[in-house]
Amino acid sequence: MVASIVIVGGGIAGVSTAAALRSGGYDGDLTLVDAGEFPYDRPPLSKDYLAGKQELAALALQPAEWYDDQEIRLANRTTVAALRPAEAGVELSDGTVLPADRVVLATGAHAARPPIPGATSDRVHVLRTAEDADGLRKALLPGARLLVVGGGLIGAEAASTALGLGCEVTLVDPLTPPLAAAVGEETATWLHDLHAERGISVLTAGVDAFEETAGGIAARLNSEHAPRDFDAVLLGVGMRAETTLAEAAGLEVTGGIVVDAGQTTSNPAVLAVGDPTRRRVDGVLQRPAEHWEAAQHDGTRAAATILGTPQPEPTAAWFWTDRHGLHVEGVGRMADAGHTVVRGTPGDGPFSVFAIDDGRVVGAVAVDDTKAVRASRRMIDGRLAVDLDDLADSGTDLRKLLRAAKG
Repeated sequence: MVASIVIVGGGIAGVSTAAALRSGGYDGDLTLVDAGEFPYDRPPLSKDYLAGKQELAALALQPAEWYDDQEIRLANRTTVAALRPAEAGVELSDGTVLPADRVVLATGAHAARPPIPGATSDRVHVLRTAEDADGLRKALLPGARLLVVGGGLIGAEAASTALGLGCEVTLVDPLTPPLAAAVGEETATWLHDLHAERGISVLTAGVDAFEETAGGIAARLNSEHAPRDFDAVLLGVGMRAETTLAEAAGLEVTGGIVVDAGQTTSNPAVLAVGDPTRRRVDGVLQRPAEHWEAAQHDGTRAAATILGTPQPEPTAAWFWTDRHGLHVEGVGRMADAGHTVVRGTPGDGPFSVFAIDDGRVVGAVAVDDTKAVRASRRMIDGRLAVDLDDLADSGTDLRKLLRAAKG
């Protein structure tokens, strides 16, 4: 019998685990440990929160009363110092030991800081937490010269936000185009070209070194002889799984906390969810998902494991991003498809690109076309063969196409 559960980390994975446990009927002791004042959502940090359009309170994943209503103890402003699975306990940073028949690690990840000389300067920022966003926002004054290193989701979103705040933005990435694996080559190229169209200076380059100057920071790019001067730098080069507790507890860690299909670690008393995990399927470690909904699904699976209930049916991976006033969504896989089908015209209103393999949709990416992504997900999950000419026709109702595919 599981009488007490401690969830370590209050991101979307941790809060989703707690919610799924309670909705699934768990009525034992449930504690959520979080280092902050309250668990909050991270996607707005590079967008409306960074722009000063949202307060942190608006990002709360649940209102304060929800934790009371669900009888969840929120141990905030504290951290876990050690796991004690053999003793069915978790030790907090103040020495308090919480009873825990099961522990769920939702420790998240931290922003990567590659070993670039000079990258420890106060003028070099990362963007993972609200504190990171607060520090970066102070540098984003009108006319400020910002260098964004990395054209992935965070880099592109923050570059767009900084441009809107009146900054002079330069974006560098050694890949051309970034995000091709996630959204496909043609859409990635179109999205990346938008930066230059909107006024961002885009360079295909990496950074060799940073050096503080009298009034800012100089960056030496590996494509140029002379350094460039900036007021601030943002490193948007990915994240690193937070595995310190897991390693100290002797759990298997290989580029992340290794879990099975039910989110259980190498110790059956400990589960892990969200960004710090790597799932092993049929003996093969999978790539980390690192997206909001994936973390949410991890929580649902972990709760099912603890409750002994059936695991939810898998569904195609989904993500979204916003830049330059456009909403982009992706579902399934766009890489290595046989060919693609385009619905609409890039740059002329909403459009979608579908990845096709053996006559079936296996992935889709859409700009300002949420309905297309929803329909695509049902096609992917159902492994439905569709008429490709109808799929490309913007006048065809995708719901009718779905019904026809189902027969």
